[in-house]
Amino acid sequence: MAQTSLSICVFCGAKTGHNPAHAQAARDLGAALADMRARLVYGAGDVGLMGILARSAMAAGAKCLGVIPQHLLNLEVGKRDLTQFIVTENMHERKMTMFLQSDVIALLPGGAGSLDEFFEVLTWAQIGLHQKPIILINIDGYWGPLLALVDHIIAHGFAAPTVRGLFHVVDDVAGFRAAVQSLPPA
Repeated sequence: MAQTSLSICVFCGAKTGHNPAHAQAARDLGAALADMRARLVYGAGDVGLMGILARSAMAAGAKCLGVIPQHLLNLEVGKRDLTQFIVTENMHERKMTMFLQSDVIALLPGGAGSLDEFFEVLTWAQIGLHQKPIILINIDGYWGPLLALVDHIIAHGFAAPTVRGLFHVVDDVAGFRAAVQSLPPA
């Protein structure tokens, strides 16, 4: 996949968490997206890792599309100075809009919302609704328990082993860049 004109959806936390490496990864990813001439597609919040990511991407010159549901405008402090800002009616519309506007899906550390977003796009891939690359950025092993859970689900026969092949796991932003650069052309 070419490095230009990519839209990369990043799911991540509306909180920063306790590990400073997670905030640094959000900063680094924002700068990397700009360097890759990719557009950031994200949840439009100006708080937590979302805000750090967007501010970093914008400061480095990336275009940014934020998508936020009406009921989260205040809670997630909707970042209105983005290249494009979309307010949706609900979470379902938010996720679908973000998905439809992206070529690649990435997952930084986050909470229940990030897990929901990851499992939704993973499920859509599992049932053949898309073939977009999904890249899990496992900063400091944060997603280790998630990976163990996926392996557990496979081991107990609730998913085929091929599910593990529907997403890539990288340890850092450099690994993310390498994974995107190695994708076949669209």
